[in-house]
Amino acid sequence: MTSFRRVLGIDPGLASTGWAVIDYADSRYRSVGWGVIETEKDMKRGERLLYIYDQLQNILDMYNPNEAGMETLYFAKNVTSALVVAEARGTVTLCLSRNAVPLFEYSPNCIKKAVSGTARADKILVQQYVKLLLGLSELPKPDHAADALAAAITHIHTVL
Repeated sequence: MTSFRRVLGIDPGLASTGWAVIDYADSRYRSVGWGVIETEKDMKRGERLLYIYDQLQNILDMYNPNEAGMETLYFAKNVTSALVVAEARGTVTLCLSRNAVPLFEYSPNCIKKAVSGTARADKILVQQYVKLLLGLSELPKPDHAADALAAAITHIHTVL
């Protein structure tokens, strides 16, 4: 009996939220779709969050994933931007909860290690492994969508 999984990967952000859908069956990956939900700087924050919610709902309706993996918040030097990303993460979490899609979260280092074998991998190395694992003809772009693909792959590796 074949076990089929459809996993949504998310790389959250207020300006750009990366998303990706990967099917996994018979120990094989298949990329189904990926992209970025982009919001305009001149929109009010609440409008931007609502736009992310609505676009993610459209993605859920279109692809009907069974589960989701999302990159956790990485606190760098800029606390203000971290707070804004946290709001986007909350919006994504709410949308997934309302649709009964189980969400699992992974640190950036966990994602790098799951995809490339090393937690010290840079973005290009992670993209190269994503390309290899998914059998893509070129590196996945933009960066946020590539990160979402990596989050989905991490989830598949972690929850077998």
